Amino acid sequence: MSADVWEVGDSYEAYVGRWSRLVAADFVRRLGVPDGRRWLDAGCGTGALTSAILTTGPARVTGVDRSRGFLRSIPAAATPVAGDAAALPFRDASFDAVVSGLALNFVPGPERAIAEFARVAKPGAVVASYVWDYTTGMRMMRYFWNAAAEVVPAAAQRDEGPRFPICHEPALRAAWAEAGLTEITTRAIEVPTVFAGFDDFWRPFLGGQGAAPAYLVTLPDRDQAEIRERIRSRLPVETDGTIPLTASAWAVRGVSPHPAEGGA
Repeated sequence: MSADVWEVGDSYEAYVGRWSRLVAADFVRRLGVPDGRRWLDAGCGTGALTSAILTTGPARVTGVDRSRGFLRSIPAAATPVAGDAAALPFRDASFDAVVSGLALNFVPGPERAIAEFARVAKPGAVVASYVWDYTTGMRMMRYFWNAAAEVVPAAAQRDEGPRFPICHEPALRAAWAEAGLTEITTRAIEVPTVFAGFDDFWRPFLGGQGAAPAYLVTLPDRDQAEIRERIRSRLPVETDGTIPLTASAWAVRGVSPHPAEGGA
């Protein structure tokens, strides 16, 4: 993973985990994996996607993540494994479904992770992932990076939009094809992200978990305050004080080919 800091489960949940759970539920519903199958959640984090899988019916889920702090938060019904998504500690053709949520862009050389997903998938298995649309779709982060770059121009180099080219629909489709996967489809998933007020929006940025919060805590108090106030002045606020935003992710789904079809 990158140096964007991913260790403290509670801080991650406040920042983005609560929204990723909404995306995960929509993502799993559309995969069409029958009950009772063996799943791998690669880069499972605090278990948003793992939880969504377990709520759909009987399933055996293994969650892999490099962060032992995150692994302590995944559901007890899943099997936690400390490991690297780009070097999975499993035999070839081990899983009926291989999925990954909001993790690919944090793997150096994501194509290596996707090749690993294809390797450990059984013939006919679903291989799927979703990533935030950092360019325009993840609005809470877009407000932050736009304001940060105005206050500290160097912040533009840390902006997740240009930093993560895999987080675009054409790149996902091409990466799945390169890994030898078939029946590839992509779609957008949009969920509401309604904040109770500005404090509910801003406090998670102070937790240090994720690219934007990890960057923010390196700045002097004066710059942090200026970024905060610029964002506060721009956010839409309802009469009850809530802040209604949305978050969008790109999802990709493919199938591991049978030997007769060729593949990776």
